[in-house]
Amino acid sequence: MRRSHRWLLAGGVVVGFLGGLAACQDTLRRDRVATCRRALPAIAQGTGIRFQGAGPGPAVGTVRVDYTEGTRQHRLLCRFDGASNLVEVANDGTALSGPALHMLQRYYLNTPDAARDDPAKP
Repeated sequence: MRRSHRWLLAGGVVVGFLGGLAACQDTLRRDRVATCRRALPAIAQGTGIRFQGAGPGPAVGTVRVDYTEGTRQHRLLCRFDGASNLVEVANDGTALSGPALHMLQRYYLNTPDAARDDPAKP
């Protein structure tokens, strides 16, 4: 194999690896957004709750969910560890306690109800 072919092959391997890594990161981001969005019905218990959108939060490993209750804007912020494990949820800057977060995960987010009540579903 000629030297130029080796460089071309090595370049293809690197590009393939980086493409796979980017796809993995996109899947991780989608999973985090879905988890945070699905927490909304359990946390925002008022009437007239409307999901507005979701996106990256202000820090690495965080996701932001914007919603309205009546005419007031609110923000749900979820923080994750290196994977998709939820480690903190704050509603308008007020974080859930450890026991409340545990109950949210165990009795709501890890059930079919969370997927069924996803506010982004039409």
